[in-house]
Amino acid sequence: MTSRQDQAPGRQQPAGQQALAGPDAGGMLVHSGVRRPDAPCSPLSAADVAAADAMAGRAPSVHNTQPWRFAIHDSAIDLLADTSRLLPSIDPDGRELMISCGAALFGLRLGLRSRGRLPVAHLQPDTARPWLLARVLAEGHAGVAPAETELIAAVPHRHTHRGAFSPSEVPARLLDVLVAEAAVEGAELILVTSPAEIAALSELARAAAAEQQASAEIRAELSQWVRPAGSQARDGVPARARLSDGQQAEPADQWLPRRLFGQPGTEVTGDEPPGAVAVLVTSGDVTADWLRAGQALNRLLLRAASRWVFASLQSQPLELPRYRQEVRSLVRRDADPQMLLQFGRSNTAPATPRRPLAALVTKDPDG
Repeated sequence: MTSRQDQAPGRQQPAGQQALAGPDAGGMLVHSGVRRPDAPCSPLSAADVAAADAMAGRAPSVHNTQPWRFAIHDSAIDLLADTSRLLPSIDPDGRELMISCGAALFGLRLGLRSRGRLPVAHLQPDTARPWLLARVLAEGHAGVAPAETELIAAVPHRHTHRGAFSPSEVPARLLDVLVAEAAVEGAELILVTSPAEIAALSELARAAAAEQQASAEIRAELSQWVRPAGSQARDGVPARARLSDGQQAEPADQWLPRRLFGQPGTEVTGDEPPGAVAVLVTSGDVTADWLRAGQALNRLLLRAASRWVFASLQSQPLELPRYRQEVRSLVRRDADPQMLLQFGRSNTAPATPRRPLAALVTKDPDG
């Protein structure tokens, strides 16, 4: 299973021939042939589409905006950006929206693998339609590999963690696996081990948060996505994903501060530091890189969740150009930071509200 972009035209597979498959570096099966986005492909069943859409709909997204739509064709699923869910104050270039959609793209691919199909994803298949982010085709059938089974089983309980971590270490071997998972998707997960660097990242996060909290425009935008306790909304940030009053003070030298949403919630932080801090980076900073970052993010988060390790995500220092440049200088001058993460163990898995699939699927190819 892999994302393929800018593929050269290849020889067509004879009708009825079983697709060739082999494992990638993370143990997931990939289609070993070459397919153009407009090449004839085997049809998708209703069950194939339902599985793919359901897993894509569970992807992580900025403020749980779920900014994606799916256009269904006989033999392909198009991933479309729902720009009505763009956050123009904190994300004017759509970078975080694209990362969110990249995470949904990985969900489409994993959903097809759960059905034994071999997906081929083409990024940005039509430059005249910039809102068409990817086209996912499926070839042949191949049994689900153990590495894939673990990811599929983790989908229901994977969540962005904002509460207390359990007092247990994150195994170094698992961190190595997460680094490898990101690399397979064309990104890099840089583990930050120096206490001084973690403290510096924490200070940047605090400074960026203070600057955003001082902006009436950003506060107003954020309030549109904050849901009150008891809300039946299927998107946005629920109360159980927000910190309660008095839970904001955290040691800057141990972990990154959680984002404050302007309204108190019900979650508490505890005093157990995370087991690891990391930065997800890419070698470029255009739409294709953001989509790759999103696929890497969802893949590594699911792999971590399969071991009951979860991540809190911190993007505030990356939403302001000055602070993003400082993060780049701190971790890797030749790479573009896309997300800050801190990992820890947790024995809880609160359900995150999700939009119904009927609201995500469209017959309009332009969404």
